Amino acid sequence: MMKAFFTSDLVLLTITIALFVAGSALHRRTRLMLLHPVLLTFVAVIVFLRMVDIPYDRYMEATHILDFALGLSVVSLGYLLYEQSERLSRNLLPILCSTLAGCVAGVLSVVWIAAWLGADRTILNSIAPKSVTVPIAITIAEPMGGIISITSVVVFCVGIFGAVFGPQILHYGGVCTPESVGFSLGAASHGIGTSRAIELGAIEGAMSGLAMALMGVATALLTPILGQYFY
Repeated sequence: MMKAFFTSDLVLLTITIALFVAGSALHRRTRLMLLHPVLLTFVAVIVFLRMVDIPYDRYMEATHILDFALGLSVVSLGYLLYEQSERLSRNLLPILCSTLAGCVAGVLSVVWIAAWLGADRTILNSIAPKSVTVPIAITIAEPMGGIISITSVVVFCVGIFGAVFGPQILHYGGVCTPESVGFSLGAASHGIGTSRAIELGAIEGAMSGLAMALMGVATALLTPILGQYFY
């Protein structure tokens, strides 16, 4: 009876939103980046599903509206791009060159390290598109023979790492301009990094949203080529 209650669409959706709200409140109170609300919600949902023995497929079916809302939030980034359109047009060549370099470096660095550690071809194809958002990463990895569950987890972990440690790493590396910080977060950490960039400022958010979109296109086009010739 209790399990039937928790498996209803409304209850699962409400619990997910409540966990995120609670995680956000805790993060605002402590200001600890390790307590990132996305990470807290991720862990809390796993614990909850295990405790009440709800299959992940059922959970995804009940909360599909959140995926739809996520798509809308990504589209809304276009407004930030519009606000910064003049600034972006003045830096078009550096943006395109940075996208190409970031895509190649992002793919090859992770697969070469994994290959050096002994990972097989399936794992390499699964983790290659680590720096783009999950829907794009899955469509890249699956035709190449990757395991989409591994791809999803790796993409999530990369996003969380970038959001938590990215600004500090960039600061210590001497990357300080709003354009560079925002673009780096979006290029390396996709949507989760972009949410962090928006917290830093409008310019950072706009550049991060642009980087996320450009990296998605570049990674989709270049990863199969890199996989054929370079790993």
